[in-house]
Amino acid sequence: MISTVALFWALCVVCLVNMARYFSSLRALLVVLRGCDPLLYQYVDGAGFFTAHGQPSKQVRLVRYIWKRYYLDHHDEEFIRRCERVRGQFVLTSSLCALVVISLVGLAIWH
Repeated sequence: MISTVALFWALCVVCLVNMARYFSSLRALLVVLRGCDPLLYQYVDGAGFFTAHGQPSKQVRLVRYIWKRYYLDHHDEEFIRRCERVRGQFVLTSSLCALVVISLVGLAIWH
């Protein structure tokens, strides 16, 4: 029989792998953004996005830009594809993180 604790840790590993994929895709999106739309790149603080001194309000702007699909009016097809990919990975990662939290609560109640 499969242990519930082992299943929980496997779910955590899958969530961490998807988070790494999401951040990698976000970094690639910022590289494409720097070339195709420097003004938007500066608006979302592309150079300081993954640094300790990055501005969270500007990072939220990029998340809002992707979540509300404002990128669909953009002229660069590669940028639109990357935004779609990042958006999909964000939804997947958010769902997995919620599932991990629910599983942790269930595991705490069960044991």
